[in-house]
Amino acid sequence: MRVRRLRGIAAAAVATTALVTACGGGNGSAGGDGKVQLALVAYSTPQAAYKDIIAAFQKTPEGKNITFTQSFGASGDQSRAVASGLKADIVEFSLETDITRLVKAGLVAPDWNSGPTQGILTKSVVVIGTRKGNPKNIKTWDDLVKPGVEVITPNPFTSGGARWNLLAGWGAKSNKGADEAAGLSWLDALLKNVPVQDDSGRKSLQTFTGGKGDAILTYENEAIFAQQNHQEIDYTVPDSTILIENPVAVTKNSAHPKEAAAFLKYLYSTEAQTIFAKNGYRPVVDGISGFDFPTPPQLFTIRDLGGWDAVTKNLFDPTGKVADIERKLGVATEK
Repeated sequence: MRVRRLRGIAAAAVATTALVTACGGGNGSAGGDGKVQLALVAYSTPQAAYKDIIAAFQKTPEGKNITFTQSFGASGDQSRAVASGLKADIVEFSLETDITRLVKAGLVAPDWNSGPTQGILTKSVVVIGTRKGNPKNIKTWDDLVKPGVEVITPNPFTSGGARWNLLAGWGAKSNKGADEAAGLSWLDALLKNVPVQDDSGRKSLQTFTGGKGDAILTYENEAIFAQQNHQEIDYTVPDSTILIENPVAVTKNSAHPKEAAAFLKYLYSTEAQTIFAKNGYRPVVDGISGFDFPTPPQLFTIRDLGGWDAVTKNLFDPTGKVADIERKLGVATEK
């Protein structure tokens, strides 16, 4: 496993479902000055990256007349909001299932994932974050379920990051689902050690850096975000963990499909992917240099666990096994 020392997180982090207007306003239609406003709806963690990416895009010929509204929040909540009518031209979520919800609602084309990256915009891995110096010597999945260890991770029924977190440990302890009983035993023990389940990954990071908990399950990019914003924590990349894949799509009902497609294309450019990498995300295109992202020796993917449909039905549906564990603990499982 790989252990890293980090220093950082800003005291004022992003509020879930924050709405930000970037570089001007508008009503979403082209005005007399030729400007077009696009609505970006995304999960909670990439807000800082998008600030820089949008600014860079607006300096290109394709982006010079485009302004944005931006909404960030828990992935599942954001997806359901768009399905219920929240305006969106571009959506990026933590989980593929949050995109497929919009496919089923007729809001995203069924072939959204037909490109070279299969619709994936950024990647990361699940890591174990600890206090500076790691006073409780927490380095492995087994360490997280020891008596007296408090672990921070968000609610898997609102947060996509929470599902990735749980799947990382479940996949490692169950040998990628081959020994489901062992995986479920670990999940049960872990969730008993979680004192609070916030509704998004960013809120959980705020909870942890605010002083609660001995360890946090989080995206690697969130740990790097902490480093960049001056909070002293350590983190460990487990030998066996899951590859996080974050999907993006343009909506079918966008009033400005040409401009939305241009922004989507730009997100895969060397410039945009470099900005994502500077914010701790693993690029999905070749040619991005200058970053050190370790490859865990037993890295696995959601496909190794049977895919999202099977995993969701087994673990995260209202009748799934994680829901059963959470209800026994008195944790909300309503979507």
